[in-house]
Amino acid sequence: MPSLNFLTNLRPDNRQFAVIGLGRFGRAVCGTLHKLGCEVLGTDIEEKRVAQVLTDKLVSHAIQLDSTELSSLREAGILEMDTAIVAIGNYLQESIITTLNLKEAGVKHVVAKASSEIHGKLLQRVGADRVVYPEHEAGRALGYALTKPAVLDRFDLDPDHSIVEVLVSDEFDNRTLAELSLRSRYGLNVLAIGKGEKFIINPDPQQRLYKGLVMVVIGRNQDIQRLPL
Repeated sequence: MPSLNFLTNLRPDNRQFAVIGLGRFGRAVCGTLHKLGCEVLGTDIEEKRVAQVLTDKLVSHAIQLDSTELSSLREAGILEMDTAIVAIGNYLQESIITTLNLKEAGVKHVVAKASSEIHGKLLQRVGADRVVYPEHEAGRALGYALTKPAVLDRFDLDPDHSIVEVLVSDEFDNRTLAELSLRSRYGLNVLAIGKGEKFIINPDPQQRLYKGLVMVVIGRNQDIQRLPL
């Protein structure tokens, strides 16, 4: 059962992104953004990695540079980008200096990859707007996939709240949202329901659910866990 891509559709497109660091994580970010139609500038200190993302058509443009040099970031036009992703998680000093350079130069939104909790705290101290832990997040996603296969997609709003796409269960089959009373029974709100690439936002309480449909719900993680999946 394919996801509705509802969460992907929430993310703005036609924006400019710079991805600094073209290891496996950086390449994955480049490829995803590029497929979504965004303008992506990839950079790395290693010429081989820069050449590879161009060959694989994962970016709009790519350039070799040392991101710890503010002048190099300025000359490449990175300081004019909407968002910069610092994907140099395994090199702590370079990661922190690059993040600091971007924020002090006025880049609106900086996302930085962290390899440890201490690394993440340092990145926040120098101004990172968002710190991500790819290995931790991948492990958590795998855990959900193994134990909650009905969860198709997940977006964490904070440590305690999420938006998730879930398959309608047998227990909810052929029942209306009003009959299910998800808000009073589970503390969850239904944002959308649908199938394939079509969905209804803010569905009517009399909307009937059927097995095979997908619900997009928002609420506390502990309440989402109580859903019959």
